[in-house]
Amino acid sequence: PLLVLSTLQVGNAISVGAGLSFLGMGAQPPTAEWGLMAAVGRTVLGKAWWISTFPGFAILTVVMACNLLGDSLRGLLDPRLRSR
Repeated sequence: PLLVLSTLQVGNAISVGAGLSFLGMGAQPPTAEWGLMAAVGRTVLGKAWWISTFPGFAILTVVMACNLLGDSLRGLLDPRLRSR
């Protein structure tokens, strides 16, 4: 259970960190952070949509991968689900 919970919490930590950086309460501009990249690209969204879109897709992909990894680990390691 601890391994599964930790993989799920990694996705949560990434989304919280990106959200705080997007709001300006996380990493400051010289640091490369996905939330900060999405916030900076928000100002030029009409001309250069990819500046905000690709960091958003990166956040989505990594968080979904962590959640799917945690779910598959739960399926492999849970003895109650093996008997079915």
